[in-house]
Amino acid sequence: MAQENVFRVMLRMEIKPGLDKEFERVWCEVGDSVVTHPANLGQWLSHSEDEGVYYIVSDWVSEERFREFETSDRHLRHREKLHPYRSGGWMTTMNVVTFLPGVASVGTTHQDWESAR
Repeated sequence: MAQENVFRVMLRMEIKPGLDKEFERVWCEVGDSVVTHPANLGQWLSHSEDEGVYYIVSDWVSEERFREFETSDRHLRHREKLHPYRSGGWMTTMNVVTFLPGVASVGTTHQDWESAR
C-alpha cells in the first residue's frame, strides 16, 4: 500500500495523576483489540513531556474502515477499559499526504529501534 493512502488518527489523552504506569500497562493489554483489526496498520503510544499527557497515533487503510472500527463493539470494550484512567483529551484525524523515510529507518526493524534507544 502506498503511504499516501494512510488515514491517521491522533488522540491526546490526559491521564489522572499517579495512574501513568497503570494506564500504560492496560493500554498494552488491550492494544490487540486495535492492531488485530484487519484495517489497522499500526499504533504508537507516546508520553509527552507534559505530566500525564499521552499521544496515541493509529494508522488505518482508509477513513471508512476506521469509522467501521470506531463504531464497533470491539472499540467500545477497548474504550471502557481505558476510560477510568482518562481525565480529558481530544482526537483529530488526517490523511497522510506523503512519507519521506529517514536514512536511519531503511532496513531497520522495531527491535533494532528499541535497542538503539
